[in-house]
Amino acid sequence: MRVTVTGATGRIGRHLVAALKQRGDEVTALSRDPGKATELLGVEAFAWNIKEDAAPKEALTGRDAIVHLASEDVGQRWSKEVKAEILDSRERGTRNIVHTIFDTKPRPKALICASASGYYGPRKDEIIDESAPPGRGWLAEVVGRWERQADTAKIGTRTVVIRTGIVLDAGGGALAKMLPPFKAGVGGPIGGGKQYMPWIHLDDLVGIYMAAIDNPTFQGPINASAPEPVTNKQFVKALGRAINRPALAPVPGVALKLLYGEMSQIVLTGQRMVPGRAAELGYAFEHPDLDEALRDTLH
Repeated sequence: MRVTVTGATGRIGRHLVAALKQRGDEVTALSRDPGKATELLGVEAFAWNIKEDAAPKEALTGRDAIVHLASEDVGQRWSKEVKAEILDSRERGTRNIVHTIFDTKPRPKALICASASGYYGPRKDEIIDESAPPGRGWLAEVVGRWERQADTAKIGTRTVVIRTGIVLDAGGGALAKMLPPFKAGVGGPIGGGKQYMPWIHLDDLVGIYMAAIDNPTFQGPINASAPEPVTNKQFVKALGRAINRPALAPVPGVALKLLYGEMSQIVLTGQRMVPGRAAELGYAFEHPDLDEALRDTLH
């Protein structure tokens, strides 16, 4: 397979590139710093500014799949400028990929675009699969606009959007932020702990991307989350067990709002998201159990 990956030097991109290389695929990276990408990943890389330029044609022409992961991190305090960057990197960046897809001959066979569970908005304890409508709120609108840009590529190109939950990765993301207080013995449920957390082991997220690259039956939205979502309270208890620390010190929602502002809504609300399409299409999770998944991630 010939695969081009944007955001290849990020947390998910690095693991996906390694998995593709391990099985013998030809991987190309698009990066703001192609020299760094080549040195870090050991692959051919092309320069690309996702917001300012169309993607380079030579990196997309005739590829079996384009995996588009590049975007601004939502896990930071949302100032007006940061919110503009979050939206622009997703909407304009994806548009620039799609413009190049339309301009290449032969076109890439598939576009696999990152998305997020935030598409569904806050949904309390409602069980959510891919048939659920979009939610409300700023983040849900951002993700919806992101997906609409990817969807314009589907004329002649198979298009998949991977709606990702909380990725279990000790090296970054939500879990890495949670570890220090838990290791210090002061971790606990956040804002009451009743909100659901759609989680997924990093290996399974990479596995779903690989399945989407390989399998033409993967089309449209795919929920990337383990079969059994848990509440925040259940998650922190499992994390405490995994590192042999107590998980009894509650974190008031107001404290989180003071620290992160509007961004705190991601943590204080959630989605009971399940992988409906992945199950239908036969994807077998390597880490469906939270306790085992945390042990594997942390040890």
